[in-house]
Amino acid sequence: MANYQELANLVWNVADDVLRGLFKPHEYGDITLPFLVLRRLDCILDEDDRKEKAINTYNEFKDKVPEEALPPIITDKINTNFYNISKYDLSRLTEDPTNIRLNFENYLNGFSQDVRDIIDNFDLDRFIERLHKNNRLFRFCDKFTEVDLHPNEVDNHTIGQVFEELLRQFSEMSNETSGEHYTPRDVVQLLVSLLFAEHRENLRGQGVIRSIFDPCCGTGGMLTIGKKYFREQINPDADIRLLGQELNAQTYAICKSDMLITGEDPDSIQHGSSLSDDQFQGQRFDYMITNPPFGVSWKSDEAVVKAEAQNANGRFSAGTPRSSDGALLFLQHMLSKMEARGSRIGIVFNGSPLFTGDAGSGESEIRRWIIENDWLECIIALPEKLFFNTSIATYIWILTNRKSEARQGKVQLINAVDFHDDMKRNLGDKNVFIGDSHIRHITELYTNFEDTEHAKIYPNNFFGYTKVTVERPLIEKQEILGEQTEVVVTDKQGNPKPDPKLRDYERVPLTKNIEDYYQREVKPHVPDSWIDRKKDKVGYEINFNRYFYQYTPLRSLKEIADEILALERKSEGLLNEVLEL
Repeated sequence: MANYQELANLVWNVADDVLRGLFKPHEYGDITLPFLVLRRLDCILDEDDRKEKAINTYNEFKDKVPEEALPPIITDKINTNFYNISKYDLSRLTEDPTNIRLNFENYLNGFSQDVRDIIDNFDLDRFIERLHKNNRLFRFCDKFTEVDLHPNEVDNHTIGQVFEELLRQFSEMSNETSGEHYTPRDVVQLLVSLLFAEHRENLRGQGVIRSIFDPCCGTGGMLTIGKKYFREQINPDADIRLLGQELNAQTYAICKSDMLITGEDPDSIQHGSSLSDDQFQGQRFDYMITNPPFGVSWKSDEAVVKAEAQNANGRFSAGTPRSSDGALLFLQHMLSKMEARGSRIGIVFNGSPLFTGDAGSGESEIRRWIIENDWLECIIALPEKLFFNTSIATYIWILTNRKSEARQGKVQLINAVDFHDDMKRNLGDKNVFIGDSHIRHITELYTNFEDTEHAKIYPNNFFGYTKVTVERPLIEKQEILGEQTEVVVTDKQGNPKPDPKLRDYERVPLTKNIEDYYQREVKPHVPDSWIDRKKDKVGYEINFNRYFYQYTPLRSLKEIADEILALERKSEGLLNEVLEL
């Protein structure tokens, strides 16, 4: 069997040789990846004369059955989930250089619908015309025929590795966009390690069937790495179904291509917005993993989202976040697809879902819904500068509807911000990575479930608070017996009216008694105040940094003064050197 790294280098050299000068390097992937798919499909159809059998079967039945009945007849005949009924493949296209453009179009149209759907979403036409006009379409087809991707030489696992390696290289060349649809592999490895860290005893043996779903699947990296980890670390005999949905047309095409050429079911990858066009309605999944877009507006999904938010059984009935950031909507979407027997969810967030929104806001209500249902298992703070297109703080959330007995009613926090290695060169904003040793360390902190310097365990209500309204009386100046005096304004029942200008609020932890807190912390400082319990609002937030804060004593004045004097002496020395010149 061929080595995936050698094959990836060969394909890269083909791309660079033909495309250099005509396309920018960050465009190489847009052209090369679909050609890699086409070459792999050609090689599969070349086995056992599948292409000729497909053409013959098509010709035999095209006038006997309706057009929509032809695909299953052909695929059943040649034992594949796709076919091509044109007389061309990349090799045969090179036999007629003069008509390469017309024949190439005929070749693409000969594929079954799944493949045509992939090619359409790659938007390959915009590149093909430029290749043709510059006499490079023939060369590109010809060069790709030199890459042997026949199944007897390159198995599904290896072709998947080639695809992933090329995708990584092409993504890293485009620092502007790589982070939008490509999650760094070290982050994915950590995420799947945490997702599958517990309950392994129930996943071994024969007959294990599990599903992994990603509602923002991008190029499919989380799905394929999840399956690989499961097979290598837990159960090599398990039947793992991969399913996902992706909004961006090109990355959808890449993901579906990967599924097709590695023998997965390409129909398990759907196109569209998971929020407003759920292609998996009513379905439930065992494992769900995703890295939703950070700080992206959901206004385009607003009508559907708000309609479901009004429905008591809708996906978003717990609340809706501010329109500028839909990350928590994706988590609600995943939670709606939990299996009754138990599902596990891993999701990558920035800091916003931890604390954005006051009590009663959509974000706070979503956090309250999650925590009070005891679904939140663990949050891990990741190192900064870990992603290609952002240096902000990021977090992994692990959720489940089937906690172990030890974890019930509790949330674990892990501070892993210092668990990283430096990269030899920056890739966009990314200049650190989480190495294997750090992944093992973080996973051990998670599974050990103990309070340590880097791990804290709190009861669910620790993160909740009641926002109480503190009122003070409305006071007016009135003239009584010729003198100005201040009078408390009362209502018809004789109760003092509150002054909105003096209204204040207190956040009382759910772990504390509100009346005791008020009498101790508020009343002594504002004797004429009272709390209006009818206005109580319960909120939840997770102030991660506060829980791991370590006090650093201030330096002494003498130490600071000595440092200033030393700097002054150094600057005087430098000045003298300049003057002497």
